[in-house]
Amino acid sequence: MMLKPSIDSLLNRVNSKYSLVILASKRAHELDAGAQGTLDHFDSVKSVGKALEEIDALTVINDPNPELKRQRQKMEEEQRKAQKEAEQRELEEKVATDK
Repeated sequence: MMLKPSIDSLLNRVNSKYSLVILASKRAHELDAGAQGTLDHFDSVKSVGKALEEIDALTVINDPNPELKRQRQKMEEEQRKAQKEAEQRELEEKVATDK
């Protein structure tokens, strides 16, 4: 049985039970995939409980424009990939010049 955070406090953070379930589910999947938690300490050991604690603390919110979020995430991923490739090229050039 889940006692904290209470359903009442969670519903004060989001506009509907449906939104709460979707947000908690998506965040729990992110946490399971290795995403960093937004709180220093969690009372729950399970990812869904952690997600609900983050929602209650307002460190995770329902994005009003999910398409912009997807575009932003795609652009960030491309930037990380480009940075990794640049670092790899620099390393290969350094190794080549050291020979």
